[in-house]
Amino acid sequence: MTRPLVTILDDEPEIRILLADALEEAGFDTLSFGRARAFEAALAKRTPDVCLVDLSLPDTDGLTLVHRLALEQGAVVIIISGRAQVQDRVTGLELGADDYIIKPFDPAEVVARIRARLRSPKPSTHVADTAHFEGWTAHFDRYVLCDSDGTEVAFSHAESEVLRLFLDSPKRLISRAQMQESLGGAASESFDRAMDVRISRLRTKLREDPKNPQLIKTIYGAGYIFLGDVTWS
Repeated sequence: MTRPLVTILDDEPEIRILLADALEEAGFDTLSFGRARAFEAALAKRTPDVCLVDLSLPDTDGLTLVHRLALEQGAVVIIISGRAQVQDRVTGLELGADDYIIKPFDPAEVVARIRARLRSPKPSTHVADTAHFEGWTAHFDRYVLCDSDGTEVAFSHAESEVLRLFLDSPKRLISRAQMQESLGGAASESFDRAMDVRISRLRTKLREDPKNPQLIKTIYGAGYIFLGDVTWS
């Protein structure tokens, strides 16, 4: 069986070695980079399963890179950063990161977070990659939403997981516990915040009224429900 590939982008050699050693011992293959340019060149040749990205990089803005990775790569994107402010974490999640780990960290925690993100979700009830609902078409093979006029808007890997969960179970309540089980997250305030951010971003992309969304409804104290009719092709 092929070992999952994790790419590590951090300008501190000690961090790269620490992470690579822990991950390889845990059964992952790794590629490590100290500069974004070399990192992006490698991604053009092979898509990893997980990208670990530091925000404080010498040759590019880490948040801009995370946003680009989230929209263009099929990989899980996890930020590892010394920036511990709540706003930094929120911004990282809003830009499409799947998780945010603060330095200093325990390598075992990083391994556990990666395994959680790669844990196989429940099989989708639909094998198709294209869903149609309320004038929208979601192309999961290329991470794009298309409206009835043909206007396209990209969504991230993290957002695609949440959207597919809703479209697989329209008009059914999805609780936080079900989201956690299906998406492989650990029960925590961070997971809840990540879900809130992704749902908010999906609502924006679907042009929902933030005060009265019609497609993705919040059932306070219970979870969420997707109210549209969905067909797959």
